[in-house]
Amino acid sequence: MSVPMPAAAARLLPTFDESRLVDELRALRETTWGQQRPYDADVLPSAGIDWRCLSLRSLGGDGARTDPGGPGAESFADTPWLERVPYLGEVLKTVPGSLRAARLMALGMGVRSVDHFDTKCGPAWGVARLHVPITTNPGALLVLDGVKRSWQPGTFWFGDFSRRHMVLNEGPSVRVHLVIDCLVTPELADIFPPDWGPYFQHGDVLYCKPELPPRAGHFTPASWQARLPSAFLDWEEDDIFDDSAERTSAVITVTADGAHLTSECGRSFGLIRIKGDEYRLAGWSDERTVELVTGNPGRVVLRTRCGRSVRDIAVPAYAIPAGSRTRS
Repeated sequence: MSVPMPAAAARLLPTFDESRLVDELRALRETTWGQQRPYDADVLPSAGIDWRCLSLRSLGGDGARTDPGGPGAESFADTPWLERVPYLGEVLKTVPGSLRAARLMALGMGVRSVDHFDTKCGPAWGVARLHVPITTNPGALLVLDGVKRSWQPGTFWFGDFSRRHMVLNEGPSVRVHLVIDCLVTPELADIFPPDWGPYFQHGDVLYCKPELPPRAGHFTPASWQARLPSAFLDWEEDDIFDDSAERTSAVITVTADGAHLTSECGRSFGLIRIKGDEYRLAGWSDERTVELVTGNPGRVVLRTRCGRSVRDIAVPAYAIPAGSRTRS
């Protein structure tokens, strides 16, 4: 029987020096912070309110991005802004596991967001969202799962933001939090309260594997073509697709230095090797992976995970001879 998450939020270890956090905000005082945006900014609008971000880590290390990231061609990397805030860099180093996005998020005065859910943002999908408040006031609140919360500067928090939540600031000053996304690993449980132990041992938690180093020795590059259910490349899908779903043609290329997947609709995904010939999508967790099984024809195993549940769909894959055109 699966153990449920003990609460919608938990205070974590350690705590941080409030004065040093505020000092480093001053170091970024003259910086223009961008409007907070979702990952699919070409489809979804920006927040439309005074809710601004400065990224310390982002996809590709782009300091102009304000989105939390998602599957795509690039992985997460430090932005140039992180060099200006060494203490915040120390804060990030206390997080066990692989870091994804890290953003300073400023909520302006008089702002109230809509109720919303953050898509696949929780341990069941291999992702944890952590907060370190830096500046706040009594009127700045997070309402998470129906409970009003006022997290204080220097404290460290986990929140299950896949639940309904909203933020508001009815106070006289801007609220600024450092918001950190990381992959869930067994070591992450060490910074949670002891009563969360049963959940991390027996709950619906997806643990992400570490990225493997480049292949050693001689390796011959190779490419395969397969027709994948289109929904597999839609990371917000709820994994209800099957073999009869709409298909898209895709090419998977593997070299000694890395791998990538390109679909006929023009979307490109980096592939991060995590086990043998199994790869997760760059910028994402082990929630969605592809595994190559060579043969004539070979197979591509499309694997989706949620908590302890694993689902595989295998489709034929055809090797593409060097210099040949792909099948239509």
